[in-house]
Amino acid sequence: MTSALQPRECKVTKQEGESYGFYLRIEKYKKGHLIRNVEGGSPADRAGLKDGDRILRVNGLFVDKEEHAEVVEMVRMSGNSVTILVLDEASYEKAEKEGVNFEELGQKQTTQQPQEQPPAVTNGVIVPVPRPRLCYLVKEGNSYDFSLKTTIGQKGVFIIGLSPQGVAAKAGVQQDDRLIEVNGKNVENDTHEEVVDKVKKSGNHIVFLLSDKETDQYYSSHQMVMKRETASLKLLPHKPRLVELKKGDSGYGFYLRMEQNGIGHLIKDIDSGSPAEKAGLKDNDILVAVNGESVEALDHDTVVERIKRCGEMTTLLVADKQTDTMYKLAQISPSLYQREIQYSSPAEAEEEPTSNAEQKVNQKPKICRLVKGPSGFGFRLNSIENTSVQFIKEVRKGGPADTAGLEEEDILVEVNGVNILNESYDKVVAKINDGDRLTLLVCRKATYEYYKSQNIPITASLADQLDDPTDPPASTENPPAEPERTSPEPRERASSSSSSLSVTSTAEDNDTQL
Repeated sequence: MTSALQPRECKVTKQEGESYGFYLRIEKYKKGHLIRNVEGGSPADRAGLKDGDRILRVNGLFVDKEEHAEVVEMVRMSGNSVTILVLDEASYEKAEKEGVNFEELGQKQTTQQPQEQPPAVTNGVIVPVPRPRLCYLVKEGNSYDFSLKTTIGQKGVFIIGLSPQGVAAKAGVQQDDRLIEVNGKNVENDTHEEVVDKVKKSGNHIVFLLSDKETDQYYSSHQMVMKRETASLKLLPHKPRLVELKKGDSGYGFYLRMEQNGIGHLIKDIDSGSPAEKAGLKDNDILVAVNGESVEALDHDTVVERIKRCGEMTTLLVADKQTDTMYKLAQISPSLYQREIQYSSPAEAEEEPTSNAEQKVNQKPKICRLVKGPSGFGFRLNSIENTSVQFIKEVRKGGPADTAGLEEEDILVEVNGVNILNESYDKVVAKINDGDRLTLLVCRKATYEYYKSQNIPITASLADQLDDPTDPPASTENPPAEPERTSPEPRERASSSSSSLSVTSTAEDNDTQL
């Protein structure tokens, strides 16, 4: 039976900003990952993908038994070219009934992709590809609270001298991050002076594209180019909003206006009590996407018609002025936020309950402030063998640790504002015992593993504060001075058309456009 089956290897190549032109689905009464809605003339169509095809492998990795969201991620993270091994619908269903081993079926037919790599697979678990990060810094006083370093013989400019509770650290910037872009401009080949000058001229707001050592190593080993379009947006403080509307008797209850000054499609004149008001639309919201498709480059009439075609339901992605300004500073579209939602909260099969991964997204680190009592802080510190991970044990009931909110098995991330995840056990204990006041950033194990898997730095800006914020902070420590050449971060002081709307469209539950 195996020899009679003929999987097809389809190399799908698209242009920057273009979609692959198909949907990847899981359906309640069908097995496998299904190709659906292949657009005529699209990269998928040209590569030979057909409606009903089942994906067996992505870039050489067997995916038939993987979760839908993991397969979607593998395709998305392949960049502009992906090689997919598929089996037509009839053959797949027949082979499935006969118990054919699909993994053996495609082993010899799949080529490797040397340039763009999917997430790695370890013990059957797909580990997401590390991604560069976008961080938005808003100056407080006259400083961003970091310095820049260059080293002879080493390419790039690096972040050092972070103030533990300073602007940069709170924004998610990490010690020794490599600076890739400043406000959407690549600085990898700039001199030290040129980068400092760009930062100085940024004013009070700046967006950095940053890469840590792990991300650099991954991209270098796989010959991949870092782009802001594929960066993690999770640390950006202002986020677009998805608004679901159900048409009322008088429509949606808002006007759409196209401004001629480059702002875009604006939500205007929201009727009191209308579906638009109830759904949370705000006056002057900027419309970014309709049912998952960007409308930023479309003219006013086309956008209105697209909304009207949706029927009784529609989902709008909108951004307020503050969010739009931040995304423009980074030179990316707010529509990329939709990808981030799917990346961090994958859709699950209809019949499956909410997954543990989805629950982890809602967990946060926490900040606990302790004042030493007569018997100490009231907890013990343990470490995981052969790692630098330290965790809390033996929290004494009623003691300072218990009162501050520390729990058994909490993983320790920071001591007095200093990240200790790479510190030895003895050094961490010394930091804890240095004084009568202690500020700890901790998180549950599931939270730690989630943020690590998503390549998100665990910082105080993500945390819930568990004590009185007026309590004096514990002492902080500054990192030691570096011998390399450094520079401190600079310290310095229309006509319109409109249309009344009443429309909307439904997205399929387990349906992902690629």
